[in-house]
Amino acid sequence: MASERLPTRTVHIVDDDAFLSGSLDRLLRSLGFASVWYETALAFLDAVPNLADGCVLLDVRMPGMDGLELQERLNALGFTLPVIVMTAEGDVETAVRAMKAGADDFIEKPFSDDLLLGAINTAFTRGRGPSRHREGRDAAKRVARLSPRERQVLDALVAGRLNKQIAHDLGISARTVEVHRARMQERLGTHSLGEAVRLAVMAALVPADVMPQTAHRRPGGSASRGPLK
Repeated sequence: MASERLPTRTVHIVDDDAFLSGSLDRLLRSLGFASVWYETALAFLDAVPNLADGCVLLDVRMPGMDGLELQERLNALGFTLPVIVMTAEGDVETAVRAMKAGADDFIEKPFSDDLLLGAINTAFTRGRGPSRHREGRDAAKRVARLSPRERQVLDALVAGRLNKQIAHDLGISARTVEVHRARMQERLGTHSLGEAVRLAVMAALVPADVMPQTAHRRPGGSASRGPLK
């Protein structure tokens, strides 16, 4: 368990999966990080008073207290270390809840070593506070570039809707949803659904009075492509 004085770049792994946690520990140590594993949320809560540095890699689905419940407890304690949430593949709704509860990022299992390393390095760089607010404003500007239909598709994806469900809700074909989704990710400059959802959540956390009123144009300034139904 955690000692009273841990190296600054310490990753605290909170996950009941011993096999995965062991693999993460070996990977992180090979990359120059320190790593501490907590098998339960309660074990991590016990260690919180002694933690001053590092970031948290938090699994959502754990027996007893799950990751979202742990987030609530950490928020109540005024916990300030960055938190990266691990979610099951496609569990967008849970990821959104985690982000709204203050998580700095989320990654979907199974994830690549590069994705994990990128999230951890960004968490150490970003932290919380003013930089997070600036990031939220940037996300809002990028989301504001979307056409009304692309924004509808993004909002539906954030809500956890599948392409076929979105098509039914909007009265369009699933193929058209895929086209809107591809254009949406192109305009946002994202390469995965997780990145797009993260931007949408960050943008939603920006107060309405500072939301940008950007015209629906492509990032380069050219007008939107022809309309799709």
